[in-house]
Amino acid sequence: MGIFVMPSLGSDMESGKLVEWLVTPGEAVQRGDVVAVVETQKGAIEIETFEAGRVESLTAEPGQTLAVGAPMAVILAEGESAPAPAPASTPAPAPAPASTPAQTGAAEAETTAPAQPPPAEPRRPERPPAPAARDEAPAETGTTAGRASPAARSLARERGIDLAGLRGSGPGGAILLSDVEAAGAPRGERAAAQPAPGRIDMAEMRKAIAAAMSRSKRTIPHFYLSQTIDIEALSSSLETDNALRAPADRILLGAAFVRAAVVAAQAVPGLNGHYDDAEGFEQAESVNAGVAIALRGGGLVAPALIDAGTLDLAATMQGMRDLVGRARAGRLRNSEMTQGTITVSSLGESGAEAMAGVIFPPQVALVGFGAPQRRPWVVGNAVVPRRTVTVTLSVDHRVSDGRGANRFLAALADALQSPETP
Repeated sequence: MGIFVMPSLGSDMESGKLVEWLVTPGEAVQRGDVVAVVETQKGAIEIETFEAGRVESLTAEPGQTLAVGAPMAVILAEGESAPAPAPASTPAPAPAPASTPAQTGAAEAETTAPAQPPPAEPRRPERPPAPAARDEAPAETGTTAGRASPAARSLARERGIDLAGLRGSGPGGAILLSDVEAAGAPRGERAAAQPAPGRIDMAEMRKAIAAAMSRSKRTIPHFYLSQTIDIEALSSSLETDNALRAPADRILLGAAFVRAAVVAAQAVPGLNGHYDDAEGFEQAESVNAGVAIALRGGGLVAPALIDAGTLDLAATMQGMRDLVGRARAGRLRNSEMTQGTITVSSLGESGAEAMAGVIFPPQVALVGFGAPQRRPWVVGNAVVPRRTVTVTLSVDHRVSDGRGANRFLAALADALQSPETP
């Protein structure tokens, strides 16, 4: 594995701010473990590892802003050695020039220093790395507070929260920043005056969205196909099923929309993947359905349901609830922000009857669902009132044409009649 770098969490991301480390040097990590929290223009994102290994050193400190690709840590796979620093190419020092006594000190410094300084070796953060050193307050000794992140400890002190009473949601029960925020204790004057780390800056988020969408419209030749679909049977089926479920387990119409889009992407895989200017279109092996989520106070993120093709309707609903909760708490993961293969956006139960969305690069399609509408509909030889939804498919014309997009909408319409289709 070697050098662990600042990942790119969006097509227009140039840098990120390290908020907190969730691991210490010497600690073992597994694939999928969250090791750090990074703040971007779209909020705080949990950063995962994609291989198992051991943390050799942490070379970036909380609070640092790092460019995409900048080293953050050294994480070694089993049997792997730490990368040696590059040797310094230092030419032989030049002979000391003749000097007066007043110049002697400066001349000596010039002749003993190398012409170019060697590259700095990665350094550990100044904070104590050992877990035992984290137990700063006596009240925390012997509890999971010993596994609290530095940012969580800082916020807990500001809010007067006893970490001994919190249950951590991080790796190994570690208490995260979001756990402290969720504790709901009153803020002190200092906390009121200074936002907690990882708080979303809505102005910056709007800038990020503007940059990404402007790039999308400049570089992707969009075209759009729309179809209005009868969802009376689907709506009635969900109402009957939900009457037997507890409120927390009920399935919303939006989950059926996402499920149908996933089934359509499996049937027409030419719209499921990424486009690269150099390599062209790369079809994805699985469907990672991006779900557009409106954040409280404004802003939008579209994290992905990873491998959504393996989820039935109930699991899709559960996954969406989880994404929405973590998106609004600032606990999304980098894999969810970067691995989406097609995005679904829905206006909800009320509002405009159609929407034509802008594709999230490097994806090549977006499925937009308008709000369901009741309208006259021809069934057999009769005109009857039916619940319908208008679906608009935004497509990258470099990858597909009207025929492929039409096949996708036909597959989606079929799936909306039976969303449990495997």
